[in-house]
Amino acid sequence: MPARHVAVIGTGYVGLTTGACLAALGHSVVCADADPHKVERLREARVDILEPGLPETVRDALEAGLLEFTGDTAAAVAEADVVFLCLPTPMGAGGAADLAAVEAVAGQIREVLRPGCVVVNKSTVPVGTCERVGALLGRADVTVVSNPEFLREGRAVHDFLHPDRIVIGAADRDAARQVADLYSALDAPLVLTDPASAELTKYAANFFLAMKLSFANNLATLCERLGADIADVTEGIGRDPRIGSAFLRPGPGWGGSCLPKDTHALLTVCDQSGVDFPLLRATIETNVTHQRQLVERVAAVCGRGEGGSLDGVRLALYGLTFKAGTSDLRDSPALAVARLLRERGAELTAYDPALREERPDLSDLVELADDPVRAAEGAAACVVLTEWPELRDLDWAAIAARMTGHEVYDFRNLLDADPLARAGLTLQGIGRASTAARVG
Repeated sequence: MPARHVAVIGTGYVGLTTGACLAALGHSVVCADADPHKVERLREARVDILEPGLPETVRDALEAGLLEFTGDTAAAVAEADVVFLCLPTPMGAGGAADLAAVEAVAGQIREVLRPGCVVVNKSTVPVGTCERVGALLGRADVTVVSNPEFLREGRAVHDFLHPDRIVIGAADRDAARQVADLYSALDAPLVLTDPASAELTKYAANFFLAMKLSFANNLATLCERLGADIADVTEGIGRDPRIGSAFLRPGPGWGGSCLPKDTHALLTVCDQSGVDFPLLRATIETNVTHQRQLVERVAAVCGRGEGGSLDGVRLALYGLTFKAGTSDLRDSPALAVARLLRERGAELTAYDPALREERPDLSDLVELADDPVRAAEGAAACVVLTEWPELRDLDWAAIAARMTGHEVYDFRNLLDADPLARAGLTLQGIGRASTAARVG
């Protein structure tokens, strides 16, 4: 298949990964972004997103002359065969997806698209958005296609180049084939469908993943009550191929840039469509309840008085990003738990290995420490909220010497009990009654 001219609008996680990886497949790609500072940095192969392999992919594509960056959206799309819209669709009023960015760009490009161009919605958008964008473009000679992304932060480049499926929704089969041809070098099943089915597929996938996580967190609570071990239970059920082991690890709730907004957006669609979907509603409610239960566990031991007030109680938090391998704080469950602890009056100091150089302003919530031992100064307890592998190898003896208490709440089931026991610390996991026993 000959290389195509591709324009990508937006250089966030999805846009930058899409543009760089399509260039890596041999296509000529122009990425446009409204932020001139970001454009200049990307032209120098300076990638501010913490994503393994992405800086190297961008650099190699730039050096090969297959990738360029511009702040001029109209110029980017003028010669493109295919235009990808990789724009933010945050949660709007009432939980619905905010399509303002998508609609604004559609207005910007409609007059400059070349005849026969295919416009691709790569962003996660509600059912009907293909039709909506097509109406905004008002071009009978331009087709709009849905091609949802299934990229995991921390593995985005790998997932793009080794997809488990490519979903393309289009009313025009020729347009669908043009988009499919862009991926012809990849060995992946191709799902060709209509736009509504493709758009719903993305939401349904994220809802199902969130549901598995809520299930695992509820199951962990049951394990604690019954004296069972959540790791053994999930291994036992996860080996059933009908269930699978992915997304069955309990934690401090689910979050990130996709699952919260997409589950709420799907719930809004259900309400608007008159469809009662109690399982979806329960998935969201379970997540919130679970985080409050974790905070209650901390307050029950470290709190003061009958209400378990945490006023003046210092806690050390390990991990703030929504998962390991990324610096992304968007809808992080770690921050959700931190806010609940702060509402109870706790004084919080946090260490996260991804935030040592990039220091976001979280001063209203936590004090950021660049050293895990210093974070524990005066702490009544430590709380592990992100599954960073390096937390397993912390100097727990030095941490214990700085603490005023001896509790370590491991809300990722990441740590080994023995090193903590030797330091005189009590390890409390999730769904593991044995780790709650006093040691040392």
